[in-house]
Amino acid sequence: MRRVLLVGGTDSSGGAGLARDVATVTGMAAHPCIAVTAVTAQDDAGVQAVHPVPPDVVAAQIRAAGRVDAIKLGMLVNADTIGAVAAALPRAPLVIDPVLRSSSGAALLDDAGLGALLSLLVPRATVLTPNLPELAAIADRDGAPDHSAARRALFARGCKALLVKGGHAPDRDFCEDRLYLPDGTMRRFRGPRLAGTLRGTGCQLGSALAVALAGGAALPDAVARARDGVARRFATQA
Repeated sequence: MRRVLLVGGTDSSGGAGLARDVATVTGMAAHPCIAVTAVTAQDDAGVQAVHPVPPDVVAAQIRAAGRVDAIKLGMLVNADTIGAVAAALPRAPLVIDPVLRSSSGAALLDDAGLGALLSLLVPRATVLTPNLPELAAIADRDGAPDHSAARRALFARGCKALLVKGGHAPDRDFCEDRLYLPDGTMRRFRGPRLAGTLRGTGCQLGSALAVALAGGAALPDAVARARDGVARRFATQA
């Protein structure tokens, strides 16, 4: 059975974070291994509290997971935790969901943490999966004037692929994610916009993508499978 390491924070309601990650991985017949970076109190209304796990404990959880076939990183809390994660990660396909804010807008990673993410982990990423606000924040941090320049800066840092999630694009009845590669290739993945409160879609997409990569799927196929899985799961929850 494929083993996927999930690194991130908890969510009181189970709507996002590790709860979503574990459900997604087990639903795709893979084995989840987890490393908790923070215990949070949050629900659809917002984040009430965040308690970071000590970085050395996060690193110990990662090492205890043993052999894994892919890794998905979510909420990483701060620069110290990111340093510990970077030092402990095994070699495997790496999906990074750059969790900068909660769906309600609460900050979950500060500027120093974003800098550490960009310098220590992005160069190792098989694919980085920002949504549009996250890409804008990365562009601002890198001094890039627009999304295109931000993508070039990320590739210059060593990122191997960039999946930009389009769920925040306004005035559309569809959702279009775009997969960019360093050679300038871009592939569009379009589907109907899902209705309702969809907190946790990013968590689920990243985890599903990690499972597909763990099984040896090529990246475009892995993206297509992950998107289809997210759409099916949310349709059953509507």
